[in-house]
Amino acid sequence: MGSAWELDRFLSDVERRAFRQAAFAVRDDQAALDIVQDAMLKLAEKYADQPAEEWPLLFQRIMQNTIRDYYRRQKVRNFWVGALSILTPGRDDDDDEDPLEHVQSTTGHDDPVNILATGKNFTLIQDAIEKLPARQREAFLLRYWEEMDITETAAAMGCSEGSVKTHCSRAVRALAAMLQDKGIRDE
Repeated sequence: MGSAWELDRFLSDVERRAFRQAAFAVRDDQAALDIVQDAMLKLAEKYADQPAEEWPLLFQRIMQNTIRDYYRRQKVRNFWVGALSILTPGRDDDDDEDPLEHVQSTTGHDDPVNILATGKNFTLIQDAIEKLPARQREAFLLRYWEEMDITETAAAMGCSEGSVKTHCSRAVRALAAMLQDKGIRDE
């Protein structure tokens, strides 16, 4: 069993290499720092009581899974930003406004064709989410609407983290297919 001192030393030794690995993988220094920090925390929280010889392999597995999670989140966010950008034409990226609030606050001064298209697209997205099976919808909304991490979502749903990943993956594929069939495409 590794001691706290040994774990601290291991994490100090692996820190720079892990950062370089994550930075090469995601090509974003800030995201790489977050990935390394998350991986170190997971190792410390879940595997500190394991023998010190096992930490390098465990840490690499955690790093790879954390990098994969980052890419999954980015893919889903990019899809939904594209799909929801239809709801807020001309919106600045720096604006913290919720796109769904924009739909509700649209005034009569906007172009009537735009108002009609926005309302139809919002309805299509809402209908697509409602058509998902209950567990997929729950996992999708908790992960991407409420921005819970996988562990929090699994605890909230009373299932394993693997089940959350499966439900989210299936939900994203189903939503993408439903919305593409209706003419909303990820561009």
